[in-house]
Amino acid sequence: MSTTMQPDSRIFVAGHRGMVGSAIVRALRAAGYDNLLLLDRQALDLRERAAVEAMFEQHKPEYVFLAAAKVGGILANNEYPADFLRDNLLIQTNVIDAAWRHAARKLLFLGSSCIYPKLAPQPLKEEYLLSGALEPTNEWYAIAKIAGLKMCQAYRRQYGFDAISLMPTNLYGPGDNFDLHNSHVLPALIRKFHEACEHNKASVEVWGSGTPRREFLHVDDLAQACLFFMHEYADEMTVNIGWGEDISIADLADSVAQVVGYDGLLQFDASKPDGTPRKLLDTSRATALGWRPKITLGEGLAETYAWYKKNRAEARL
Repeated sequence: MSTTMQPDSRIFVAGHRGMVGSAIVRALRAAGYDNLLLLDRQALDLRERAAVEAMFEQHKPEYVFLAAAKVGGILANNEYPADFLRDNLLIQTNVIDAAWRHAARKLLFLGSSCIYPKLAPQPLKEEYLLSGALEPTNEWYAIAKIAGLKMCQAYRRQYGFDAISLMPTNLYGPGDNFDLHNSHVLPALIRKFHEACEHNKASVEVWGSGTPRREFLHVDDLAQACLFFMHEYADEMTVNIGWGEDISIADLADSVAQVVGYDGLLQFDASKPDGTPRKLLDTSRATALGWRPKITLGEGLAETYAWYKKNRAEARL
């Protein structure tokens, strides 16, 4: 049985300042939902149980989009394993439990494709979860996300709480993190090539061998998926969200260089970690349920680079 949000429904977007949360807010407002509860980190630390309980007691949100998370690339995951595990476990546990305790009608939890085993068959089907060892460079984040989606399943089974989980592939778009220390590969490449153009650099270093393959989804497509499944889906099985198509890091670097206008050399540093060899989602479940993405990688790269240039002063660098 689907749950339908109304224009005046009280909707809490946890993590609304982040790339994913802000995209969900844009999508909600464009669809006519204006009764949004938006609290930044200063107003509400989601790691603090008492604060989360007090907020739910006061505002009684009916629908919850759980987009808040501590995220980062390979370097950040390697350097801060305790932070990634602890902070994400706290955020998820506090929000999911408070939503159930205060009778929210529905909660949508966002996981990540890194939850799947490192050497699972490709493309990755939802049922491959917990069938093998994780990729060591992001296992702390992955373990937290697995706990989150299992918590949603458990609360549905034990309490009948309508909590659903979506597993998006690698995301990019407006509001991305361009900090070279802890960003993901796509925004890092945009910044590297842009600055190489500014300083007339003859070459740009790209981490790894260039051979791993990755799938990329524009964050506005994910936001549309969130609204679609919040309306149309009510089941404990997670749903993969992506294109079902991937690209090598080397080809991605070439594509970003073309969009930015950089024509120098690309130097791949194979001493840096590659991460999972391939991470392609099987999106047939989402397709069968009636949802498909719309923004191609070419269109999305051009839009994201335009956003970066326009908002560089305020972007996360």
